[in-house]
Amino acid sequence: MSSSAPSAYTLSATVDQDFPTTLGRVRTALADQGFGIITEIDMSATLKAKLDIDLAPQIILGACRPALAHQAILADPSIAALLPCNVVVRQVGPDSTVVETFDPAFLATLAGGEAVQAVATDARERLTAVLATLAKEN
Repeated sequence: MSSSAPSAYTLSATVDQDFPTTLGRVRTALADQGFGIITEIDMSATLKAKLDIDLAPQIILGACRPALAHQAILADPSIAALLPCNVVVRQVGPDSTVVETFDPAFLATLAGGEAVQAVATDARERLTAVLATLAKEN
């Protein structure tokens, strides 16, 4: 696994595996960290259907850990507009896939307070663990 181009608002990794294999591993790693997938958007299919544009395989998974979501909403009800945690799985080559997620630490800069910071720290640790898991079998 290698890091892709850094962003101020995402955590990411490039996995040296094909898209379907990586997507399956991401689902498993998220579940292992207590996240459920509550939404799934196939960007390739959507852009093909709506704009007749061919895009390499790219799926956006809306991952939610209910206990963290509840804590965040209790701390700041408006934070619901920023949920769930989006995890993007994007093919960049035949045997290369980028996995990218919004960095919860950035979320804490948008909505202040100790309670939001605690949720963001927990979520960041779990999402970082997901990326680290992908590196183990890469």
